[in-house]
Amino acid sequence: MQTDQVLSHLKKHGQLLDLEIASATGIALAEVRKSLADLTTRGEISQCSVTHFNGNKRVDGFQCRISGYVPPVAAGRKAGSNKGPESGSTD
Repeated sequence: MQTDQVLSHLKKHGQLLDLEIASATGIALAEVRKSLADLTTRGEISQCSVTHFNGNKRVDGFQCRISGYVPPVAAGRKAGSNKGPESGSTD
């Protein structure tokens, strides 16, 4: 499989459809989909299924992007409004 080639193409070009990866790299669509499935199980990419319509023709595919790191919330005070009972409202 050309898993490394597919991964490097996604890193270079960002979020793409499987059809776009296949046409840009010259790899057969079936091979691209096998590589994407392997990369998804390894957790290196995220993918979701999409459906496009060209006229009356239905086109099913996968949209893929590199998995990202989301840092945990930082400790300490958070910005926001003070709508608690101590907010100083006097009636």
